[in-house]
Amino acid sequence: MKQRIAHIALVVEDYDDAIEFYTEKLEFQILEDTKLSEEKRWVVICPPGAKECSLLLAKAANDEQTKSIGNQTGGRVFLFLFTDDFWRDYNKMVSKNISFLRPPTEYEYGIVAVFEDLYGNQWDLLQPNENNKGWIR
Repeated sequence: MKQRIAHIALVVEDYDDAIEFYTEKLEFQILEDTKLSEEKRWVVICPPGAKECSLLLAKAANDEQTKSIGNQTGGRVFLFLFTDDFWRDYNKMVSKNISFLRPPTEYEYGIVAVFEDLYGNQWDLLQPNENNKGWIR
């Protein structure tokens, strides 16, 4: 049996604002943007080079969903953006005014810094060490 996680739904306030942030500030690619109804679109984005998993931008449809925008994990880091060159991506993100909540720190598993997206979701920007193959799949 083979299974995989294809998409992770990220609740957003506005499709176009989210697309602008992710494509311009993080340089993600739009894989699909299909209008399903007047209020709903199927918007799938991913980082350059991603093969296994992507983000499905899901516009909040009611008050309960709106409450979770920016806090889908109760204040914990939500998503992990792996990179093959931490400093290249970190410096590029700083130049694009990405807000970092925790500065770059080296650990035994690699170098990491925590940033937030336009809604306040926390992300790790992470370059795993070569010897930590378990992190890289």
